[in-house]
Amino acid sequence: MIIKLLIDGGDMKPGPAVAQQLGPMGVNMGKVIGDVNEATKGFKGMKVPVELDIDEKTKDFTISTSSPPTSELLKKELSLEKGTADHKKSKVGNASIEDIIKIAKVKHPNMLEKDIKAAVKSILGTCSSIGIFVENEEPNQLIEQVDEGKFDSQINEGKDETTPEKRKELDDFFQGVKSEQDAKAAEEAKLAEEAKEKEEEEAAKDAPATATADASATDAPVTEEKKEEEKK
Repeated sequence: MIIKLLIDGGDMKPGPAVAQQLGPMGVNMGKVIGDVNEATKGFKGMKVPVELDIDEKTKDFTISTSSPPTSELLKKELSLEKGTADHKKSKVGNASIEDIIKIAKVKHPNMLEKDIKAAVKSILGTCSSIGIFVENEEPNQLIEQVDEGKFDSQINEGKDETTPEKRKELDDFFQGVKSEQDAKAAEEAKLAEEAKEKEEEEAAKDAPATATADASATDAPVTEEKKEEEKK
């Protein structure tokens, strides 16, 4: 029987969800957790898909792991907590082409892409969706450059290490982008607050006039016609 799990790499713990799936199988849960953590320890801090193939008669099991989702690998590589909700408006990091090649090499065995170059383009697509620059540029521009062969030497040689000097240049560029984003966000927040205050002021101005109109309607003299209607 196949049981699929999504666990924290190297940190699977016993819990209701795990017990619900494994308990009825009668397998040694402690051994399962220990073996899964050993198999996924290289992916600490990331969600990892795991398949357990359990023999219901002998209670023996085998573990198969898949590489974490591309977005998880990117966040791990760049030390990011999360991606962006709006990739057109906000960026969260700046990767090197070497970072992309490194992740492509990890993901390629589980991908449909025929070679590492195609895998690199797929990783760049994910960078675009979660708001990550690559080589100081929009990832979609890098995809075109990959097609044109600009990074063939790095890809063919499997270069996956970014020098400290290059990393600093990438980080400096991103800090400039982040400063602009933060300033723009602060300005938008200020304008929104000013608009809210203006709306509240307008509402406050209208309130006395409404109250006066209501009071006038209440205090209006009763006409002879009104008295006749009330008698009826």
